[in-house]
Amino acid sequence: MAAEQEDVQVEEEEQGAAQHGPFMVDQLQACGVAATDIKKLKEAGFCTVEAVAYSPKRDLLKIKGLSEAKVDKISEAASKLVPMGFTSATMMHEQRSEIIQLTSGSKDLDKILEGGFETGSITEIYGEFRTGKTQLCHTLCVTCQLPLDQGGGEGKALYIDAEGTFRPQRLLQIAERYGLNGNDVLDNVAYARAYNTDHQSKLLIEAASMMVESRFALMIIDSATALYRTDFSGRGELSARQMHLGRFMRSLQKIADEFGVAVVITNQVVAQVDGAAMFAGPQVKPIGGNIIAHASTTRLSLRKGRAEERICKIVCSPCLPEAEARFQISPEGVTDVKE
Repeated sequence: MAAEQEDVQVEEEEQGAAQHGPFMVDQLQACGVAATDIKKLKEAGFCTVEAVAYSPKRDLLKIKGLSEAKVDKISEAASKLVPMGFTSATMMHEQRSEIIQLTSGSKDLDKILEGGFETGSITEIYGEFRTGKTQLCHTLCVTCQLPLDQGGGEGKALYIDAEGTFRPQRLLQIAERYGLNGNDVLDNVAYARAYNTDHQSKLLIEAASMMVESRFALMIIDSATALYRTDFSGRGELSARQMHLGRFMRSLQKIADEFGVAVVITNQVVAQVDGAAMFAGPQVKPIGGNIIAHASTTRLSLRKGRAEERICKIVCSPCLPEAEARFQISPEGVTDVKE
């Protein structure tokens, strides 16, 4: 009798755990969707039921071999597994309380972020060269692997490098600071170099399939906009560039929603020329326009301070007030400023 009760308890715990993660797309087969159609969904990058449910019908119709009738059946089956209607603010508040914060490596920076980089959303980091964008990304690749009680996410990191600035030896130096095994840290970081904007978008499909197989806590794109500045040139291609960039950002948000990972993107800046700049000095603004601005949940601006000191400012966030924090770049990654 006791053994039966224990089995029931284990089964309930497994069901509860499953509800906190994404539904695998294979579960649509139990709702009457053919195995061949599920295979086509996977090949197109729809690895979870959430990915199907969150996508507009026209995206599913682009999949070769899926008729409109099949798409309607698939969408109906997905809506049964993934609730997409109204819910109470109380339930939303409870869900928000389960969000994990990834430490930046600096207590002062974590303080203004109210714990660290938030999972399930997009954080944009922009600034001039040598302001610490890539160094912050390297530090997060290590801290995301830490236990929850140490400000980590107990998960792997995925790094898409568009500028060729990723350096594994930096991870080894930062890992030593936290007492982690260097080889294990490197094994837990999946790396890919993006060579053009289309390739950068295709890497997201591969990333989604990897996140189905293993627990990831962080996804980094450094820099999300670098390739767009070279692949699209002039005002004649501005509209096409922004549309492509908008689809890319939407795909990032879907990954954040489906897998609960912290998505961190870096962004480049351009000089802003106006009348005020003549008196206040050179001003910079992030590229990407309103597409990036609206797609990012939290925007952080970095600027240089004295020596190795850097200053981070919260520019925009739905829950964080504007604030500034100082941090330092050292061989151990991002740390607090040493007075």
